[in-house]
Amino acid sequence: QVQLVQSGGGSVQAGGSLRLSCAAAGDTDSILCMAWFRQAPGQEREGVARMYTGSGSSYYHDSVKGRFTISRDNAKNTLYLQMNDLKPDDTAMYFCAAQASNGISCDLEEARFDYWGQGTQVTVSS
Repeated sequence: QVQLVQSGGGSVQAGGSLRLSCAAAGDTDSILCMAWFRQAPGQEREGVARMYTGSGSSYYHDSVKGRFTISRDNAKNTLYLQMNDLKPDDTAMYFCAAQASNGISCDLEEARFDYWGQGTQVTVSS
């Protein structure tokens, strides 16, 4: 089992920045990759970014490319999402997620992920 605890949400003006953190505990050696998802009211959950824990290879949804950066500190078992130039459309509940090492691939699909953080709200005002 893996537990994910998030922090770092908040409310900012458009153009501002936030940094989200996701601390993993438990059987962290079983994690193949980690990702960030978000869900706005009335909308489906969508993938934002993902990263393989071993190689650090990352992928971003086109809507955040060039503005968001996913990173990790393996010594602290912590995943980060640096969010710059925030826009009102970025307003959502953000979730971190982890996929077990027996996964086939790390596509940004909700059903592929085994563990989830509790979520943290990001609100961007114009």
